[in-house]
Amino acid sequence: MKNLKIFCDTFLGKTPLKMLREGVAPHELIFPAEMVNSPLAKSGPDPSFMEADIAFGQPALENIYQSKKLRWAHISSAGFTRYDTAEFRAYVAKHDIAITNSTTVYAEACAEHVFAFMLAQARQLPESLKARHPNSAPEWLQLRHSSPLLMHQRVVILGFGGIAIRLLEMLKPFHMKVVAYRRKARGDEGVPVVSAAELPEALAQADHVINILPANADSDNFIAAERLKQMKPGAVFYNIGRGTTVNQDDLAEALQSGQLSAAWLDVTEPEPLPLGHPLLSLPNCHITPHVAGGHQGEPETIVGHFLENFRRFVDEAPLLDRIM
Repeated sequence: MKNLKIFCDTFLGKTPLKMLREGVAPHELIFPAEMVNSPLAKSGPDPSFMEADIAFGQPALENIYQSKKLRWAHISSAGFTRYDTAEFRAYVAKHDIAITNSTTVYAEACAEHVFAFMLAQARQLPESLKARHPNSAPEWLQLRHSSPLLMHQRVVILGFGGIAIRLLEMLKPFHMKVVAYRRKARGDEGVPVVSAAELPEALAQADHVINILPANADSDNFIAAERLKQMKPGAVFYNIGRGTTVNQDDLAEALQSGQLSAAWLDVTEPEPLPLGHPLLSLPNCHITPHVAGGHQGEPETIVGHFLENFRRFVDEAPLLDRIM
């Protein structure tokens, strides 16, 4: 194979960058004038992109549309909202450009994060960590006797990909009854997949509703007043997908009315929520600042995932996490 040029617009740090250079050698790395410092950031157009055969990071749409050489773009995040349009999908299909993302990189951390949410809710950790009740006091008895067990509870997962697959493995010892909702069932999910028509019945039975939906035109405000009313009274809602998939005013009302017992959110719209937003003052709403996918050694994990796909690209083998 000829010498390839790889455009990288993500600031990785000294050790991961060394790992990347050594991993692609003897092929050449190209860097833009301005790097992005987060897999959630958006890069701008850069003329050096026009030399690239491969892009790694957060390539600007303008660059991809203008390139005459690009053969593969690897997105350094699990989310790919700005690329998930009919126009872009048609363009890369027409020009035979492969698009992969980094779902595998973040699946473990995101699954652990939502699992931690579930355990914290079941064991009433927010209340218990603040409590100083003496043994046998009414408040102590209330805390001790009102923590539900996760065993055999029902779960609906909205959006089914790498995160959901890993989460299922974590939930298996609890013998929970899990169903999934996704745009197109593949048949290998390992759990029942419900259609849009079947979703209300599934929500009405679920103790936990876990939203992992990506942001796109179909998922905007997917969770709003109507679906919140379909949920089992007292259910717990979790969102580690995207903030745009939830109508947050409707969610606040559901939490205030008791329709939902609690919400655990890692994503909001905007991020962070402005001071004074209703969700910030609710004691049954718990928010982490979009950190679910983060983990020690994250840049090295991102680079390692890209290098595995780079090896596959050079060997003309199927790419991991191919989305287009």
